[in-house]
Amino acid sequence: MSWALLLTGMFFKYVVVKNEIGVQIAGPIHGAMFMAYLAMTALQARAGGWRWWVTLVALACSIPPFATLVFERWARSRGLVTDGSPLPATQS
Repeated sequence: MSWALLLTGMFFKYVVVKNEIGVQIAGPIHGAMFMAYLAMTALQARAGGWRWWVTLVALACSIPPFATLVFERWARSRGLVTDGSPLPATQS
């Protein structure tokens, strides 16, 4: 969702107020969230045992605005996203 914040900042920069305050605030937030997405994707790929092409698609989806939302919905529908909770103990 940091894309929405950055796009809003750019709208105000180029259309409304013609100054950079929105981009100066939204830019670093977006950059930090972008880097966090890349790191979390790598961790999730390793934890979930993703195939290389799934990881590549997840990383590529970080570029177009809001594509990560589409990827997440797709990955969840196929059981590729774990929530981090431990697996229940099996009974022997």
